[in-house]
Amino acid sequence: MYIQEKVKKQLIFFMALILIGCNAISQQKRSEENKVYQIQKTDQEWKEQLPKMSYMVLRKAATEYPFTGKYNNHKVEGTYTCAGCNTPLYKSENKYDSKCGWPSFDRAVESNIEYDVDYKLGYARTELKCNKCGGHLGHVFNDGPKKTTGKRHCINSAALNFISNE
Repeated sequence: MYIQEKVKKQLIFFMALILIGCNAISQQKRSEENKVYQIQKTDQEWKEQLPKMSYMVLRKAATEYPFTGKYNNHKVEGTYTCAGCNTPLYKSENKYDSKCGWPSFDRAVESNIEYDVDYKLGYARTELKCNKCGGHLGHVFNDGPKKTTGKRHCINSAALNFISNE
């Protein structure tokens, strides 16, 4: 009888944990979905405004194939902006060749970047978004240049525009 009672209590405890966990995930999703960005457009407006790959990356969090983006080997001095809203995101002096196949920067224009958590691959990654329009840019990793920040902002070229200093 004692063992049955103990198993019953453990079962109730685990069920409560599952319910609390599901509720927390549900609340997190709702708050993310309700976030209001400074620049708002309907999905149709984004589709009409953006090239297909930029739309898929910025609005659907897709990833372009490595070594295919126009800014991967780009070496002109200037500012990289959000392809969705032209908000300045990265400076060319912070770009480096990480050999990963995507444009890499060791830091951003911090006031214009939003950090989020992405579990799409089954584990937590830090997602980078434009904080003006909510567009997905890429991810940040801790394998960047040790002499600077140690960070690698791995960004999709399709999420960027470029303004030359010239």
